[in-house]
This record gives sequence, C-alpha cells and structure tokens, in this order.
Amino acid sequence: MASQENWNRTSLASSSSSARSIKYPPGPTSIFPNKLLHEFINNPTQTLMTITNEYGEISHFKFGRQHVYILNNPDYIENVLVKDYKNFKKSRGLQVSKRLLGEGLVTSEGDYHDRQRRIIQPAFLPNRVKKYGGIVTEYAEGMCMNWNDGENLDIHKSMVNLTSAIISKAVLGSDIKSTEGSQVGDDLLTCAEYFNRLLMPFGELIEKIPILPINKGFKQAKKRLDMIVFNMIKEHRDNQTEDSQKTDLLYTLLDAQDSDAGINRMTDTQLRDEVMTIFLAGHETTANALTWTFYLLSQYPTVEAKLYEELKLVLGISNEIQNDNTNKNEPKSQRLRIPTVDDLPKLEYTEKVVREAMRLYPPAWTLGRQAINDYNLDGYVIQAKSIILMSQYVMHRNPKYFPEPELFYPERWTRESKSQLPRFCYFPFGGGIRGCIGEALAWMEGTLILATVCRHWRMVHDPSHKVELKPLITLRPKYGMKMELKLKKY
Repeated sequence: MASQENWNRTSLASSSSSARSIKYPPGPTSIFPNKLLHEFINNPTQTLMTITNEYGEISHFKFGRQHVYILNNPDYIENVLVKDYKNFKKSRGLQVSKRLLGEGLVTSEGDYHDRQRRIIQPAFLPNRVKKYGGIVTEYAEGMCMNWNDGENLDIHKSMVNLTSAIISKAVLGSDIKSTEGSQVGDDLLTCAEYFNRLLMPFGELIEKIPILPINKGFKQAKKRLDMIVFNMIKEHRDNQTEDSQKTDLLYTLLDAQDSDAGINRMTDTQLRDEVMTIFLAGHETTANALTWTFYLLSQYPTVEAKLYEELKLVLGISNEIQNDNTNKNEPKSQRLRIPTVDDLPKLEYTEKVVREAMRLYPPAWTLGRQAINDYNLDGYVIQAKSIILMSQYVMHRNPKYFPEPELFYPERWTRESKSQLPRFCYFPFGGGIRGCIGEALAWMEGTLILATVCRHWRMVHDPSHKVELKPLITLRPKYGMKMELKLKKY
C-alpha cells in the first residue's frame, strides 16, 4: 500500500515540476482534505508516533501544499542539527513565537543569533552555574517549608512558581513577587494556545480580527509578562554604576548595550527580547520536567524508594531531635541535610530519575526546521521550503534504543548504555549550534530540586485527576497535576 501511495505521489510530482522525478519517502495520505492535519491538531504526539511506527525512520506527508518530513533516525537528526545546520532555518512554529519572544536567542537566526549567544554564554558556563546552586536549594526549601502534611495542590503550578523565581534571581538578578509567579504560568499557557491556533489553517486571519477574545487574551498576557521583564530592566538600570560589581546576565546585557556603538548596538527592544526569552524558556521547561518526574514517582513506588535510599546515604541522617518550637510548617521529622552542588556527583540515581522522566516526557517534545535549499538524505531529495520534524517524544520511545520504551526505568541509564547510545537518540535539549544554552543549569536545577523536595516529602497522585498531555510549545499536563503531600516517616 505504501509503495502504491509512493508511486502516485511521484507521478503527480513529475507532472507538476517540469518532468523532474521526485522520490518521496513512504507516508500517510487521505482522500479527505485536511484529515491528517485535523488528527495532528487534536493529538500531535500520537499522530507522529503512529506515522513513525508505520512508515519507519523517514516519512513524508503533506499539510495542504506544505511538504513535511519526519525523521526518527539519530544519524539523520544529527545531519540536520549539526553537520548541515546551515542549510536549515527555524520552522514556522518558532516564527510565530516571535509575537512574544521577539528576536531572542530561541527565535533569532544567523550572525545576530551567534553574536547574542556569545554575549549570553558566560552566564551558563559550568563555574557560573555552580554558583546558582545555593539559590536553587534555598528557594526549593522555602517552598517545602510552606507545605503541610495531607495538603492537596497542583504540583505543576508549584513548580512554575519555583522555577520562575529561581531563574529570575539566579540568572537575571531579580526578585519577582509570588503573585507574579502565580500568574506567569497562566499567561504562558494563554500565549502558547494562541500560537498553536495561529499555526492552524487560516490561523493568520485571527490576528486581523482584534475583537476576538483569543486576541484580547494574548495581548493582556503579553502585557503582564512585558511588565515583569521591563521592571527587571528598570531595576538594573537604576542600580547600574561604573564601579558596579554585579555579574548577573541582565547587567552583562546592559553593559554590552552601553559598550557597543554603531549599527550593531543592541536596542531596548532587543534587550527586552533576550530577557523575556531567558526568563520564560529558563523556567518553563524545568517546571514541566519536574512535574512529570513527580508524577512518575507517584506511579512507581519502588523507584521512589530507591531514590530515597540514595538521599539518606548521600545527605546523611542527623541525630539532632527537633524541638516543638520549630516553624509549624517545617517537617518535624526532617533529619536529612539540604543538598548542595558538591553532592551532585554522588546523586547518581537522582539524576537518572530526572533523565528517565525527560525521556518519557521531554519538555521540548519536537523540533522543526525548514530546508533553505534542496537537501539529499538517504536517497531522497528534500525540496527547499519543506518542513522537517524531529520529535524527542517519538525518538525517545524508539525500542531499538530503549527496550520497553513505555516503562519508567531509571536503571537503564548506566554509564555503559549512555556511552553506546547514538548522540541523537536522546536529545531533550536539542542539539548543535542552536541547542539549549541553559542545559547545564537545567540538569543541576532539576536534580537539586528533586533531592531537596524528596528528602522530606512524597506525593500521592489523586486517582480521580485525569492526566493528559498538552503538547504546545512545551509538553505540559493538560489539567495540571493534582497531588496529595505526605510527610516522609523516618
């Protein structure tokens, strides 16, 4: 059947491109217009899984006139993201994201992107990231001290509040109010849903009707997010002096703006774009990753028990008996010390838990690129302007590299297995020159937060709460993540 569809597509292509024969990889077709697009909109992760499982490591289909290729081979993905990256630009999804992020590091291209990355890179070097560890554990511990045994909460909202406060303080040198942190998650969801709608057929018409509620909602959300970012910039400008010893990223960007004269000088708009990108991208992915991690731990008690055994071994059990005059919200049974960055090499299983959770629920679940020129791949010619999709969600479930792929099994991440896996069979942070600049921070932050929380809390998922994916820009839980807090018993 697939070969017949392939022959039909080849025949049609030959008649419409000056008799040039174009060989397409196998893929789905339908006699009903936009049927596949409708399936993709309703359930993109499952649609990509189904196509890949049926048609293999490279497949092809069309959304209207747009040619789309899915790659599920790590070597193919490495070619596109690393070896031949200059022949590709970011796809329409990220172009749409410019409505909020502007020309920030995630959305920008070419020489401008390279220049901005060089300015921002020092804030995410290992020595600098290590200094952020104290802020991570301080904020995570503060959150835990405000929890109560038996309390029910949406752990996704808690993680958004926590990680937005951490990225603001550690990297951007600013404090955001708790009320602002609570609103950030909702505003991000509003923006992501707006972008998703713009990518649908005739989506561009939405922006031309300003009275639509979806347009008003986006503008209000963007205005609130802008206010947070501009307050950060104003606060830093007011405190900026020639002898200032401040070294956070926002001061670095301000210094770069002041010292760079001429046509290359960073404008206030560009400064806002970079700060907005770091602020949003720097907390959203980590919040999602931790949310799914806590959910998986609630479903796999043996993994949770093994994690806790490591925490006891590494963090130690103190002989101090807490008295009754401690903070009423502080777990009175707490005897494990707060972890530090120096503990990270010993928290091997904790790191494996985070790694395995991001295999199953990668925060960035798909990457898209658009071919600038025709591109040869495995005997096929991918025409210019075609879209290439590379889904972490799909690739991470490839049984060729991950036996029993649906199983949450942190033990699979041995040093030997990691060394034998192809580079791009696991890529939760992307890769190549456009890979996530904050990857080192995300690993450190995720591991330390998990260790800090799990040293005295476990979470029980509410069985009546529905767990469903919401694949927008990132992979969120559609209905949040309702958990009951249980104080660990020693």
